[in-house]
This record gives sequence, structure tokens and C-alpha cells, in this order.
Amino acid sequence: MLIFERIGSFFGIVFGIAADPVNLAVLFGSVLLGILFGAMPGLTSTLGVALLTALTFGMDTALAMICLLAIYVGGTYGGSYSSILINIPGTAAAAATALDGYPLACKGEGGRAIGLTTTASAIGTVISMLFVVSISPIISSFALQFTSFEFFLLALFGILISGTLTSPDLVIKGWISGFLGLFLACVGRDLLQFYPRFTFGFMELESGIEVVPVLIGAFGIPQIIQVLKDRTKIAEAQKLQRIIPEIGTVIRNIPAIIRSALIGVGIGSVPGIGEDIAGWVSYGTAKNTSKHPETFGKGELKGVLASETANNACVGGAMIPLLNLGIPGSPPAAMLLGALMLHNVTPGPMITFEHPTFILEVAAILLLASCAMWITGMLLAKQVVKVLRIPAQLFMPIIGLLCIIGSYSLGLNIFNLYLMLPVGIICYFLIEMGYPIAPLVIGVILGPMADENLRRALMVSQGSFLPIFQRPVALILFIIIVWTVISQFEFYDRIKKKVVLFILRKRERSTAGSAETNNSGEKTTD
Repeated sequence: MLIFERIGSFFGIVFGIAADPVNLAVLFGSVLLGILFGAMPGLTSTLGVALLTALTFGMDTALAMICLLAIYVGGTYGGSYSSILINIPGTAAAAATALDGYPLACKGEGGRAIGLTTTASAIGTVISMLFVVSISPIISSFALQFTSFEFFLLALFGILISGTLTSPDLVIKGWISGFLGLFLACVGRDLLQFYPRFTFGFMELESGIEVVPVLIGAFGIPQIIQVLKDRTKIAEAQKLQRIIPEIGTVIRNIPAIIRSALIGVGIGSVPGIGEDIAGWVSYGTAKNTSKHPETFGKGELKGVLASETANNACVGGAMIPLLNLGIPGSPPAAMLLGALMLHNVTPGPMITFEHPTFILEVAAILLLASCAMWITGMLLAKQVVKVLRIPAQLFMPIIGLLCIIGSYSLGLNIFNLYLMLPVGIICYFLIEMGYPIAPLVIGVILGPMADENLRRALMVSQGSFLPIFQRPVALILFIIIVWTVISQFEFYDRIKKKVVLFILRKRERSTAGSAETNNSGEKTTD
């Protein structure tokens, strides 16, 4: 009976929000703004939530949450536009989408990819909403099992898996790129002892290297150079099909969409991880479970669906530790935590007593935001596609200007521009040498988490790595990392082939033995 009352209360809140024209206007306006923030390189959903937090100070709590959650959902989805159409991820969460999204656009299937990813993103958000309502306390209790060693191993796994999946030839190149990003993340004063590292006397480096300038420089500058050098790439991406997705295609991919959504919810519920890791892990799972993994990176639709479903499902997953523990599950969720404090809402175990319907309200907003995102995304897609009709010599300088605005807007710091340009030039030469750039960006994003948690764990254990083998979650992560590394060497393939041959021969012998037994039994009967 309690379950039916909860469901009735949830739909009552949904209809109550949707019945107010002001709420709907704020909802659609915030989703549209979020899509624009996500699509423009550097203007991420984190920045959008941060900018709107101050503007919502005079609003009531319900309207403020509609505004902030809608821009969060729209910003996470909006990065797929630039990833698919121009191969420049608007956000780090959409980096995995570019691997197959842009090749699809070059094949003339950009509209189809956008339509399907919009639908999959909405489904992923709805599934994550169900988890927020139903089993958020259970997932939060699991997230509490993570200590410093688990966070370090998870960050290391994220860097390794991105390097493994994005390397065009040698996997070691992807790992080198990832650890180069990890080194960049170590620049500045460390968070534990506040000691300056690799600053070379520059005061601007003491606060560390910002992610947004690295993201824009790594993806934006090389793409601008490549397009101006070879202008046919953008022209190929202009051939588009219908935007409205085929119902049959969506139904056939429902199992993969649900699996990716579950991955996104699970990763989002772990505090501090974020949408980018959810996208990469889901993409890797889709590739490893595919019957034709060689098609990934060449325009495989399932790769785009996997990454986009997971990073949008991560939005609801990030709400689970935020609401139940007061721990943000992602950078935008951290901004939401500050906004909730401004509106006198304290997330944590007592939130259900202080605000009994607040979690249901958040879930209702996520449901409405996913619907608004689908409608706005479908209507806006063709307008965004028209941008590609601009000649390359005019279009790329506009992208360059947006990259400059995106880098400078973070703290209005001119040093970010000085950082963006050399990073972009270095990344261009790395691409020319066959090194993937996505692991470098992932390394910069996850580097602080890996560095801080490893040092804290070693300080607590007095320099011992033994707790890794004593904690079940840490041990599982360690085994996965070791298997990921070993599986890339030739001797692993040889051992795998020998094991498979041994099993096949054993089966043949057992089959032959059973056949001989049957034959002898038949002769005896005769």
C-alpha cells in the first residue's frame, strides 16, 4: 500500500509541476540553455549550473531546482551535437560519442545518429529517475564502501580503459597519452600538504591546470587545424538523413540502452566520478560484448547509443549520493549542492524527515526534463545542422572564437588562454603521431582524484598496499586493471588460444569416447 501511495504522490507532483505555465517556461528555457552550453566547446553543464545558481537565489526552492536540473540534463546531452557533427566534444562526457558519432556524420547519417542519441539520452534519464525514487538508499550504502584505495583504482581504471579503447594502433600509445594527462593533473599545489609541484616559479600554475582549457585545446585546436588543412571533412558531414528515429531501431537497441543506463546509474552513484567515466565504461562494455567489435570507431551506432545513454543516466545516479549522503556524485552535482545550501535544503540522511517529498520532486523534475530535452533536441537538431553549411574558412574561426570564450569564461583568467594554445598545438602533433587525445583529457580530469586518494591511502596505511587485497571492492578493481593490462600483450593471446584448443580437444575426446561407448553398447545388445 505504501508503494502505491508513493507512486501516486510522484505522479501528483509531476502533474502539479507541469500544470504551471511558469514552470514549463523555465523548464524548456533551461533545457535549451543547457543544450547550448553543452554544444559550445568549453561551456559545460557545470559552468551552466554554476552561473544559474546565483540567478536562482531569489526564486523559491522548487522553481530553482527545475532551472538547475533542467540545465544539467540539457548540458549533458548537448555535448553530443558538436561531437557528432564536427568531432569536437562540447563536454568531456561526450568525448566517447565522437569516436563513432563523427564517422556516422561523414557517412551521411548524422541526423539519424542525433535522433537516436536524443531518444536514448531521454530513456537513460528516465531510468536513472526510477533509481532515484526506488533504490537510492541501497546504492548509496554501496557507495559508502569506497575508500581512498577504491577511488584511486577506479580513476586508474578510467585512464587505462580510455587509452585501451581509443588507440588507433598500439594500446601503449593510449596509455602514454593517459599518463601524460595524469602528469598534467599533478601540476600545482597538492591538496594534502599544499606543496607546489612542477610550477617552475609561475604563480598561475600553483592552483593547478584547469580542465576546461585543456579540453578545449586538446579537442578544438587540432580539429580547427585539420579542417582548415583538409576542408572536405566538414563537407562530408553535411549529408544528413531524417532526425526522427525509427521505432524499430530503438526497440532493437532497448537491451543495450538499458544496460548502458544501468552502468551510468551505478557509476554516477559513486561520489566524485562523473559523466565522462560513465560514457567511457559504457562504450567499452558495448565494444567488448559486441559480435563485431572491429566496427567500433568506424561509425558504429551502438557505440554512440552506449556513451550517450550512460552519461545522461549518470545525472540521476549523481543525485543518489547527493540527496541521501550530501556527497556530490559529479562536478555539476557539486554545484547543485551549493545551490541547495543557498535555499536552506541540507542533503543527507535527514532530508526525508526535513523535506519528505523532496526526493520525489527531484525525480519528477528529471522526468519532465528528459521529456523537454527530447522535444527540444528534435526541434533544435536541424537548426544546429545548418551551422555546417557555413564555409569552412568562416566556420572554423567561429569555433576558435567560442573556444577562446569558453577558456576565458572560467574565472575570467587570461592564463587559461595561454594554456589552451600550447596544449592544442602539442595535441595536434600527438594526433599526427597516432596518439589518442581522449585519454589525455581523462587523465587531467581523474588525475587529482587518483593523486589525492593514493597519497591519503598510503598515509593511513603507513605506506602499505596490503589493504587493496583485504577489501573486496578494491581487490575486484585491482584484478580488472591487471586483466586489462595483461590482455593487451601477445603472450595473453597465445595462452588464450592454447586454452581454447585444449578445451576443444577435450570436448572432442569426450564426444568420441561417448560415441564409442554407445557403439559398444549397441553391439552387445545385438
